[in-house]
Parts: sequence; structure tokens; C-alpha cells
Amino acid sequence: MLSARRRPELDALARELVGSRVVTADLSQRGEAERLAGEAGPVDILIANAGVSASGPLVDFDVAGLDQALDVNLRAPIVLSRLLLPGMLRRRAGHVVLMASMAGMIPGPRSSVYSATKFALRGFGHSLRGELRGTGVGVSVISPSYVREVGVFAAAGGSAPGLTVSPDQVAEACLRAIRHDRAEVTVAPFYARLGGSVGLAAPALATRVRSRLTDAQ
Repeated sequence: MLSARRRPELDALARELVGSRVVTADLSQRGEAERLAGEAGPVDILIANAGVSASGPLVDFDVAGLDQALDVNLRAPIVLSRLLLPGMLRRRAGHVVLMASMAGMIPGPRSSVYSATKFALRGFGHSLRGELRGTGVGVSVISPSYVREVGVFAAAGGSAPGLTVSPDQVAEACLRAIRHDRAEVTVAPFYARLGGSVGLAAPALATRVRSRLTDAQ
């Protein structure tokens, strides 16, 4: 089951993945996550990968922009998990993969909205994993650094800043998380992973460092 907003890209992927079924859905619209779950039928593995960048100073957002970020980055994966989990639990098998970000580890300037959604998604994933322990259903959080070649930067004709990873590395992390039932896989170069550890242990320090790096750019 392949789902995204744009049908042509989905159809092209479905031609590569023979036997796939395509359902378009815009998860920024209320009711779309529910419709998608209903049309999907029984699901063994949910990979909740939809997201919007939601970067910039908080005062530059209108309320509609805040709602879009919350709906796509946080509400949609929670709703899809809620609606698809009962079937997994009945079968005592399944896996939920949540695409978070290192922005959910390292707070920084001009990313308060995006970081809020990713911090929340990580918290949801780890809490849900504990809730489902012993049921046969796993939950994994994937936290990449900036991803090159695809995504918001590529769509805008630019390149991802800083320490990047490839789409293949993120895909491999998803496979590793499912196969080995990993709680979280951080997909990033060594120095970025080290920064993530600092961000989790000392968020005030990480914020100061990121602010200085941002001001220097």
C-alpha cells in the first residue's frame, strides 16, 4: 500500500513495486488519515513517513500553518497507529515505524514548531512501545539528520545543509528497526549523533551551540 499526495509519483513507484496498491491522501486535511486507514485494510507494517518542514520563527506562522504542521507531523501518525493497531494486536504481529528527526533531539532556533512535532512523535513512539510490550507488535522511531536528494530542500531546488544522509540509509534504518525490533535508530554521521546525545542530556547547551552556529552562517 503506497500513499502520498501526488498520484504520478505514486504510480511510478507502484510500477517498480509490482503488486502495490496506491491510495492518494493529503494528511493535512482532517478525515484523510481516517479514510486512508479504512481503505488500507489489514496492515502488517505501518511506516508513517509524511511530514512538512514547518521551519521559521514562531511569530511568522499563522494558526493555519501551525495546524498543518501538527496534523501532518503528529496527528496523522498517531491516528493511523490507533486505527491500524487493533488488527495487529489480534494477529499478535506487526510493527509501527515512526519517522521522527534529530530535530526531536536537538532544539534549535527557528525550528520550534518542527522540533515540537518531532519531540512529541519520539515521546509517543517510545511510550507506545512500552505500552505494547509482550503483544507481538513492535514500535520503532527513526531519527535522521538532514536527508539529501529528496524532501523539502530538493523540492525547492536547493541542497540540505550540514551533515546529511542518503535516502537509502534511511530506508536501511527502517529495515533494521523492523527486523531487529529496535526502539530507535538514529541515522546520521558520528558528529551529528554525538550532538543528539548532548541535546537529549543538556538541551540548554545544545540550543546555545546551535544558535551560535546559525548566527555564524
